Amino acid sequence: MRFVKKSELYSLNRSTYVNLRWIAFIGQISSIFVVEFILKFEFNYLPCLGVIFLGVLTNVYLQFKIRENQINNTLSLFYLVYDILQLGFLFFLTGGITNPFIFLLIIPAIFSSQYLSIKSSVILVFFTVLILIILTFFYFKLPHPKEFHFHVPDYYLYAIPVSILIGLLFLVYFAVQFGEQNRKRKKAFDKIQEIMAKENELLSLGGQAAAAAHSLGTPLSTILLTVKELQKDYKNDKKLKKDLDLLVSQSNRCSEILKKLSLNPKIDDEFLNTNLNLSDYVNEIVRSFEEISTTKFTVNLDRFTNKINIGKSTEIIYGLRNFIGNANKFSKNKVDIFIENIKNSTIIKIIDDGNGFPKNLIKSEKLGEPYIRTLDNINISKKGLGLGTFIGKTLLEKNYAIVEFKNLQGVGGAEVKIEWNNKDLKKI
Repeated sequence: MRFVKKSELYSLNRSTYVNLRWIAFIGQISSIFVVEFILKFEFNYLPCLGVIFLGVLTNVYLQFKIRENQINNTLSLFYLVYDILQLGFLFFLTGGITNPFIFLLIIPAIFSSQYLSIKSSVILVFFTVLILIILTFFYFKLPHPKEFHFHVPDYYLYAIPVSILIGLLFLVYFAVQFGEQNRKRKKAFDKIQEIMAKENELLSLGGQAAAAAHSLGTPLSTILLTVKELQKDYKNDKKLKKDLDLLVSQSNRCSEILKKLSLNPKIDDEFLNTNLNLSDYVNEIVRSFEEISTTKFTVNLDRFTNKINIGKSTEIIYGLRNFIGNANKFSKNKVDIFIENIKNSTIIKIIDDGNGFPKNLIKSEKLGEPYIRTLDNINISKKGLGLGTFIGKTLLEKNYAIVEFKNLQGVGGAEVKIEWNNKDLKKI
C-alpha cells in the first residue's frame, strides 16, 4: 500500500481560492457603490467596475472550466500575479498609496507563500513591491468630498509603502518557513502511514503464519507417528524403508520450519490475543537484532518490578525497534537497555557506546524533527534525514510516552529515555 504524497506538491485548493476571490470581488463592488452612491464622493468608478468584471470572468473560468481540485504551482502563480495587478490598478484609480485599504495588496503574496514554491513567492513579492513603488508616485486622487482636500507631508506618504513593505517581507518569510515545515511534517506523517500499513500487513501475515504453524503441529505429529510405525512394520523392506526414511526426514524438516514460523510453539490457540509487558516487547526486538548483528545487547530488569501488561501495539513495537535499531547502528560494541519503575512511572533507557548525538542537533533541540541534517562528520556514512527518529518519537508519544535524548558525559555514547506514567500505560 502506498499513500499519495500531496505534501510534495505546491498547489492551491481550487474551491477555497475561488471562494476567497468571490468574497474579494463582492467587497470591491460594495466599496465602490458605498463611496459613489451613499457617501457621494465623486470619482470615475466605471473603469473600476470594468476591472472587477474582468476579474469575475477569470473566476468563472477557474470555477467551471478548471477540473482539478488542486491548482498547480504555475497556474496558481499566474492567477495571483493577475490579482496583484488588478488590485494595483484599482488603487491607481482610487488614491494609490493614500488609499486606506492599500494593505490588501500584500494578501496574494502572503497567501501564496505558505502553499507555493519559494520561487513563486519571490516573484509575487517582486510584483507587489513594484506596484507599491508605482502607486507611491503615480495615482489618481483619493475620492473625497468637494470641500475637503487630503494633504499630508511627503515623508508620511513615503512611510506608508515602507511600512507595508516591511510587513510584507516579515509575513512572507514566516509563512514560507511555516509552510515548508508543514510540508516536511506532512511528508513524514505520510511516511509513517505507509510504514504502519506495511507493518500491519506483516503483523497480520506473521499472525496467520504463526496460527497456521500452531494448527499444523498436531496433524504433522500424527503423520510422523504413523510413518514411524510403518518403519517398524516394514523395516526389512529395503525399497519401502528408503521412502519411509525420506518421509520422516521431510516431516522433521517441516516441523523445524513451523517452529520458526511460530512465535511460541507451545502456546495455545489464543496466543495472538495475549497481552505483554514492555520487557517482552524489548526482549523480542533485541532477539531479532542479535540474529543479524555482532553488537552485544544487555537488557537490565533489576528495577523493573511493576510489570504492567498492555495490549499488543504495532506502534510501540515499531517505535522501540527504531530506537534500538539506531543504537545498534551507531554503537561500537554494545547496547545497554534498562527497564525500570520509578514511583508511578515506567522508564526504558537505551544506551549505546557510540559517538553520541550530533552536538549541534542536541543544542538546537531539533532531534525528533524530520528531514534534518548535521554538519558532524563522524559516522557520516550512517547519517540519515532524522526520519526514523521522528517516526519512533511520534509513534511512542501517540501512545502517551515522553521521549528525551541526551549524550552521556565522560563515557560518551547516546541515551534515549522513554517514560510512561503507569496510569497512561494501562490505557494502551
